[in-house]
Amino acid sequence: MSWLRRYAAELAVTVAVLVGSLFAVLDDGAKPAHHAAIGWVLTVLCCAALFFRRTYPLSVAGLTLVCCALYYPLTDPDGLVLLAFAYALFNAAAAGRIRGAALLVVAAMAGVAVGEVSSRTGRHVDNFAFFLMTGWFVALVAGGAVAHYRAEAERTKEAEARARATDERLRIARELHDALGHHLALINVQAGAALHRRDPVQAEEALRTVKDASKTALQELRATLGMLRTERPALDRVAELARSVGTSGLTVRTEIDGVVRDLPPDVEHAAFRVVQEALTNVAKHAGAQTVVVRLGYRADELSVQVDDDGRGGDAPPGNGIRGMAERARALGGEVTAAPREGGGYRVRARLPVR
Repeated sequence: MSWLRRYAAELAVTVAVLVGSLFAVLDDGAKPAHHAAIGWVLTVLCCAALFFRRTYPLSVAGLTLVCCALYYPLTDPDGLVLLAFAYALFNAAAAGRIRGAALLVVAAMAGVAVGEVSSRTGRHVDNFAFFLMTGWFVALVAGGAVAHYRAEAERTKEAEARARATDERLRIARELHDALGHHLALINVQAGAALHRRDPVQAEEALRTVKDASKTALQELRATLGMLRTERPALDRVAELARSVGTSGLTVRTEIDGVVRDLPPDVEHAAFRVVQEALTNVAKHAGAQTVVVRLGYRADELSVQVDDDGRGGDAPPGNGIRGMAERARALGGEVTAAPREGGGYRVRARLPVR
């Protein structure tokens, strides 16, 4: 039963306390019990409180301490109610209420000390037992604290693992979108051109472009599904992108600002995907004639700017722009996409180089 598994520890402690208290009474049966009814009420109350220790760990520990403080001075013979307090104390520390549990230990030992000093019948707890009890309680709090920090470490590790898995899924999704979206859009454009061109030579050229784009798409798909372990696309493939888009009738110019230098692979990869997605959107939606790709090399960042002379207007939100923005944010940069003054559209990315 699920409830039996859930409350197995509480049931075990309850049975130990009740059976131990019963044996204490039977073992001392020759002497009349002192306030036996009060003792059993406190024992049952103390054990019942343990079943609420998950919701109110510190309150349950405090209640069991109060029960012990009433039980031992008022009743005779002594049972095992202290075991319930020990379990509640450990649980409070394991639940993260470490300071509260430590204060309960101080209160418990202070109560024992005051009771021993003010007792009219002599001491019931000698020095050795007093220090042994103190050490026992301190060990329980320390053990609970260790259990708490271990659980926190496990939860943190699991959260980090989930975050890494989520990031990996997003990265694969971006790779699939960027790798396939460009080529499929190009295939769509060229297939439409082939259907509407009556000149067999032009139609054949469009179909050849469709063949080349589909071959490249399959290659990139295999690379992506191969756990993305192949070499990432770099900026030296921008010219290849320009040629593939140019077959659809666009004129693509590439301009370089600054001194070309080696960049971190993540930066080059993100820049390549930004250019690829921007050119794909131009070919699909812009109705442009000319596209200018500018790469700006600065000391601490790389800028990517793609301008077209198309119809402009607000672009509908989609996975492409969102994917570009996610790549840039992952590197501490940003992407803006907006119509240009005087017509056309501009995509600009700023990618820090660390």
